[in-house]
Amino acid sequence: MKKSISFIAFLFLAIVAYGQSNHYLTKEEAPLDTTFMGPPPAFGSLLFEQDFHMYQYGKTLRKTERGQQAIKDANTSTANILEVFSEAFGMELSKEKTPEIYALINRMKEDAGSYATRCTKNLYKRMRPYALYNEPTAVPEAEESLRNNGSYVSGHSAIGTAVAMVLATINPERQNELYKRGLDFGESRWIVGFHHYSDVKAGQMVGALVLPALLNNAEFREQLFKAKAEFERLKE
Repeated sequence: MKKSISFIAFLFLAIVAYGQSNHYLTKEEAPLDTTFMGPPPAFGSLLFEQDFHMYQYGKTLRKTERGQQAIKDANTSTANILEVFSEAFGMELSKEKTPEIYALINRMKEDAGSYATRCTKNLYKRMRPYALYNEPTAVPEAEESLRNNGSYVSGHSAIGTAVAMVLATINPERQNELYKRGLDFGESRWIVGFHHYSDVKAGQMVGALVLPALLNNAEFREQLFKAKAEFERLKE
């Protein structure tokens, strides 16, 4: 009996620790997007027409170099995020080469991509464009898992903006390159067909509001300090 209780206690602690390792913020500490984000464009509105035309334009880019980058940007694993941001950062970023930066991004990215966007997604449950128009995307293997997941606002776009801002805090000399790469990371979502253009713009706005919340978190500030120190050592 004691062994069973000990195992349950261990399992509980492991679950709690796992949850903590995936986020710096609690759901309550993350920006509450429904308090400042209005609804997505209504059918028949001029903004919805813009969404439609940008979706059509995105399809023409899918076989281009920009389209191939958009496909790669669909992967939000920490390893891929660091890889696609490396050029803008001016240094190879990876778990092996920059473990402190890896640890920082690995833990904060879903504060933006999940916690800061979940309420608006759940409130409006906007249909994704590929489901609305019954057409394939450029990343077919992800279609079923995302088909019933709200399109507005874009979590990928929030991640791109938030990660760019965190990396710019570490390496301010490359802030302009990083901001552009972060915005491009979000723009990839309407190119591949998983989001409406307005979803992306809203996601970028939400992502920009995550860093101030993170800076109020002591664990984030501690890891940011380690990441900055790592960068300074490598730069020398």
